[in-house]
Amino acid sequence: MNVTDVRVRLIAGDSKLKAVVSITIDGVFVVHGIKVIDGDKGLFIAMPSRKGTDGENRDIAHPINSETRRALQDMILEAYGKELEISGEA
Repeated sequence: MNVTDVRVRLIAGDSKLKAVVSITIDGVFVVHGIKVIDGDKGLFIAMPSRKGTDGENRDIAHPINSETRRALQDMILEAYGKELEISGEA
């Protein structure tokens, strides 16, 4: 898997939600709605999800192993940091 594009949309305000991200995989598949969240232990990503009939949120797209999740998170948080620098919010 090769992530060929990462697009970051910063979210203004004091919310824990800091950005919404879209990634393109191999130049042919896009995943929208990845969230950058400022949690108790620092920044992390949350994959796109939907609320089920039981009220629980379930990911609709996600990595199937921790190594891939970690690689995606590192890549997305790096792009988020660069976007903060560009916008002057860093």
